[in-house]
Amino acid sequence: MSGEAAAATPGPVVAAHPIRADLNTLARLATPVVISRIGVMAMGLTDTIVVGRHSAEQLGYLALGWAGTGAVLGSAMGLLSGVQVMTSRALGEGKPEATGAALRRGLVYGFWVGLAAALVLGLGGPPALGAMGLKGDLAKGASLPLVLLALSMPSFAISSASASWLEGLGRMTPPMLLMWVANGLNLGVDLWLVPGGFGVPALGAAGAALATASSRLFLALATLAYIALMPDARALGVFRKPAPSRAISSEQRRIGYGAAASNFFEMGAFSAMNIFAGWIGPLVVAAWAVTLSILALVFMVPLGISTATAVMVSKAYGAGNGKAMQRAAALGFGATAIFGLVIGLVVWPTAGLIAPVFTADPQTIALSTGALLLVCLFFLPDGMQVVVAQALRARGDVLAPTLTHLASYVAVMLPLGYLLAISAHWGLAGIVWAVIIASYISAGLLLARFWILARRG
Repeated sequence: MSGEAAAATPGPVVAAHPIRADLNTLARLATPVVISRIGVMAMGLTDTIVVGRHSAEQLGYLALGWAGTGAVLGSAMGLLSGVQVMTSRALGEGKPEATGAALRRGLVYGFWVGLAAALVLGLGGPPALGAMGLKGDLAKGASLPLVLLALSMPSFAISSASASWLEGLGRMTPPMLLMWVANGLNLGVDLWLVPGGFGVPALGAAGAALATASSRLFLALATLAYIALMPDARALGVFRKPAPSRAISSEQRRIGYGAAASNFFEMGAFSAMNIFAGWIGPLVVAAWAVTLSILALVFMVPLGISTATAVMVSKAYGAGNGKAMQRAAALGFGATAIFGLVIGLVVWPTAGLIAPVFTADPQTIALSTGALLLVCLFFLPDGMQVVVAQALRARGDVLAPTLTHLASYVAVMLPLGYLLAISAHWGLAGIVWAVIIASYISAGLLLARFWILARRG
């Protein structure tokens, strides 16, 4: 068909082009981000497997150490999410030279956020664990891993800000490659320090925490070096001090505040589930750690889709194109729904094969397998809620996702988890059911909010 004939073809053929183009863009942006986010999770997953194969008891220590940093880690990521949104928005407005300002603000912000997080966790974390009434020596064993992970927070924040800027530019591959190099470093240090060797005693959970801290430092330095060496770094304003703009700085922080609050509520509530598990016993902590590792690994895919969706929505928002904004969001939602259904169907028949990868303890394997069967109901709503929340923030709606996560994960999941796991003696199954119910509520509320805004135009 000639170009003139194609242009004259009415209706469906022409209308399909923007959808195909957006779908290709979503796949192009999401694929490396998903691989990169899996790399983020692979670091923790590697720690879990190496420590779990070494000792179920040490796995419990590591799980509680991670739980102590989880809410702060998520909050730091949220505070820096404005870097990505403002970078994409500047591109949509046709101002690529303004993107460097978003990075510079994010790096300064990230340093202070990371330093504050390190001080709060390092000084307050161990006493807080000791005051929680955990069974056995869980609090004592988890304290050193917690402190070591706390010390890595500045590195984590700086690398997050840098990677978010590159993703906001649509340059997803460099952060992905650097993340996997960092994973190789993490694995090597894990295999050395966790079981011990070459004159170093077995460090268990503390060795895994040291491996993660080393990898985060490498990732921060390597990402900054890559940005500094980019041929167009100067044209993008990387080395130019931005003109003061209270409005733009406030907008970048406002987006970050909303995402940080949402992440704090959600991840803080999930961390509290570790405490509930600790009140039941060390083996339940270990089994919940295995379950969380799988949940978090799977979650990296919708998290990557959410990043790609947010970049597309932000650019359309900056360009003032409402139809493109809604189309990008709808494609992100659809891709997430399909993934959630498919992964549930994959994990359901293979749950009994997954748990033994993490530990050789038969009781932990049995508990983990039962929990993994239940969480097949969780993948769809969990993925949907993060993608819809990011799409809302990208179009400037910051408050709704925050209030939704507060209602779902704090007002519903926490008391329900205690009621089912502790009061009703359902144990680990009670924790999982509380997580499932809260996630369906969160996804439903966020989808309703997006639908309302879409109807308004």
